Amino acid sequence: LTLGGVGDALGFKNGAYEFCRNGEAIINEVDSLGGLEKITINNKSWMVSDDTVMTIATANALVSDWKTHPELFTNLAKEYIQCMGDMSGRAPGNTCKYAMTVLKPELPNGYQIPFNPRARGCGAAMRSAPIGLLYHRPDQINDLVAVSIESGRMTHNHPTGYLGALASALFVSYALQQKPLVEWGVGLLATLEIARKYIKDTGRDVKENEANWSYFEQKWEEYVKLRGIKDGKSQPIFPEVFGARQRDEFYKEISFSGWGGASGHDAPMIAYDALLGCGDSWEELCKRGMFHGGDSDSTGIIAGACWGAMKGFDGVPECNYKALEYRDRLFKLAENIWKMVCINNKN
Repeated sequence: LTLGGVGDALGFKNGAYEFCRNGEAIINEVDSLGGLEKITINNKSWMVSDDTVMTIATANALVSDWKTHPELFTNLAKEYIQCMGDMSGRAPGNTCKYAMTVLKPELPNGYQIPFNPRARGCGAAMRSAPIGLLYHRPDQINDLVAVSIESGRMTHNHPTGYLGALASALFVSYALQQKPLVEWGVGLLATLEIARKYIKDTGRDVKENEANWSYFEQKWEEYVKLRGIKDGKSQPIFPEVFGARQRDEFYKEISFSGWGGASGHDAPMIAYDALLGCGDSWEELCKRGMFHGGDSDSTGIIAGACWGAMKGFDGVPECNYKALEYRDRLFKLAENIWKMVCINNKN
């Protein structure tokens, strides 16, 4: 969770990088600052965005007092509403802000909102990492699917939106399982069948979901084919030249509306692509996942969370995280979630 916050802060840079459409210019500026080893992330120059604040809200709900999924979902809705009081300067998305006016957690099923044909954005995908931490075992896949989807459709009640929450949570769980990276994409595609069954079984907005389901799935099928990892075994294929300019073009191509990483399908996709291409280099992960001309804080928080789940702080300069805004809170929440994991494993 801490490195998710770092990825968010790096990709956000108080809004300067998130809304810059030129990845090459961002990388050049980072170089002019002395590179990552000279960047001290703090709450003034490198504050976290709405992504981290809502991730904290997700984690707060997970460690709250609940026994059933409906109780957890109600607590999630309460936390999401409450966290909106900490959004000054953090650029929260319009879809999330609108959902806060619709959620009524004080009422029965008040965590449910109507289907929204426009809710395709990445606001659900960027906050679901704690769910993957809690439900990281393969035998917990049904819980991971249910909680990630319901957390996602509290704001993004559209499959392109809430399946992004599933993807991000699933990738964190894969990272903790030490599942080979080349298996993650096909693993997600297989998990979509479980997700589809969950949607049908819950009986909410089934017709609307069926009508809008194919886009997310199709985009991911195209991606794993493009990278040559459809078999879950082969090493990924990248273009011979894949610098900042080429990445920006690619991220636009896979996007919904020209802003790479701004939707539920491509925020985890770009993060995954960065993980596939960076090897053991934190610097390369940041170039690919945080410093680009798309929605770079949302891709950054997902990429950073997965790196942390796989490698901890290996290769990450201490200055990138020692003064991170909300670092202690993120660390404590992760610690408390892990205690829940240990108790569940014991039981």
